[in-house]
Amino acid sequence: MQETVEGQIARIRTVPLKKELNKINSLINQHIDFGSPHLSDFRALQASGQKQKKMNTEKVDVLVIGAGPAGTIAASLVNKAGYKVKIVEKLKFPRFVIGESLLPRCMEALTEAGFLDAVKSKGFQEKSGAKFVRNGKVCDYSFADQFTPGWSWTWQVPRAEFDKTLADTLLQMGVPISYETTVTAIQFNGPHSMTTVADANGNTSQIEAKFIIDSSGYGRVIPRLFNMDKPSSLPPRKALFAHTIDKKRALSDEPDRITIVEHKKAVWVWVIPFSNGNTSLGFVADPEFFDHYKGNMNEQFRGMIADEPYLKERFREVELVFDTKLLQSWSTTTTKFYGDGFVLTGNVTEFLDPVFSSGVTLAAASSQLAAHLVIRKLKGEHIDWEKEYTEKMMEGVEVFRSYIEAWYDGTLGTIFFADNQDPQIKSMICSVLAGYVWDSNNPYVKNHKTALYKLASMIELRDKLQKNQSAANS
Repeated sequence: MQETVEGQIARIRTVPLKKELNKINSLINQHIDFGSPHLSDFRALQASGQKQKKMNTEKVDVLVIGAGPAGTIAASLVNKAGYKVKIVEKLKFPRFVIGESLLPRCMEALTEAGFLDAVKSKGFQEKSGAKFVRNGKVCDYSFADQFTPGWSWTWQVPRAEFDKTLADTLLQMGVPISYETTVTAIQFNGPHSMTTVADANGNTSQIEAKFIIDSSGYGRVIPRLFNMDKPSSLPPRKALFAHTIDKKRALSDEPDRITIVEHKKAVWVWVIPFSNGNTSLGFVADPEFFDHYKGNMNEQFRGMIADEPYLKERFREVELVFDTKLLQSWSTTTTKFYGDGFVLTGNVTEFLDPVFSSGVTLAAASSQLAAHLVIRKLKGEHIDWEKEYTEKMMEGVEVFRSYIEAWYDGTLGTIFFADNQDPQIKSMICSVLAGYVWDSNNPYVKNHKTALYKLASMIELRDKLQKNQSAANS
């Protein structure tokens, strides 16, 4: 039997409105008996659907994707300029993430964003330098001795608490954050955009924005949606790490530093003490290094500790706060840092390597710069994004890249553990370790691609001549 129009209406009213709205419109267009008493039901359903769609669309000046340091710094600066900004964050805070040792350059962005007092109140471990260790020999850098004027200290932080502190402070400033909200699609119409998001319950809504700042970190929202990812020039590496209850910390020195232990060439360990008595400990190497250790990840981790003389007594049978975690193949980049209506900041642009703690510094600096450019854009100014953003950020990225490559090929080891180091040169290198990688007055920034290799060659030549001279005198 053919179903009547009235029967179709009754059936349609029992199913979700959005899925059948098109069918309703079609029935209206094809309706034969316009005198049907149920035609008013069609009109009511149409009006209800249109109203529901309108209610589910939010308008903002700037949408920020990601509530990590990059996102919160950018959102704070845009908010301070008087624009309506909103953050969507895929995860629920607090959440675990690495990048626990900050650099002094971060302090400039944290201060401008209005976060400094909130972070100070948490009592995080202050950090005033970095220490490198190889075969018992120590090279110590104090940020107070750096060449570039700037901050001489920062913090070492459990990132779950640190990131939540920034986000909570931003909420107090009046900036809304939607947690457990995933970006599923973005449509650009010139500089304007319509972003579709889904919450933890699967409910979808849309956010209309004049500009998007993508600070999604490892989530890489825009690069993945628009096929912009590309491999980094750095080789893939792997890290095995955990937080430890560091009861033997008194056996070591300088808790106000990160310690980097060269286990063997291209294999190193981070030791990051926190103010709560825990210490972050992680081994980084090519994937093949980890194949020498058997068992589960906790057993492999303890085997590595036992094989490193600098660590084995302090961390022998140490209690782990959580089971050992694995991170690998982290180096990645993108085809472009900006587009019509969006800019990428933080790790979503390019994450290099954890060795010199560059991640949060590049995240903070890129968001600080991007926010100012977005503000100018919203005011109607023309922005040369290539020159004012990409080229500027790549200056710092390339300096860090040169130092990372020089670390893994042994060049920096030659410099760090040399005898009779020149204090002036050491202060210039210290500035890079403090994150001041945009200081073109520093020869070891300006000439980063060649300066380290020339210095290492001079050290090796000096040591060879001294060795020959000693042999001749004996």
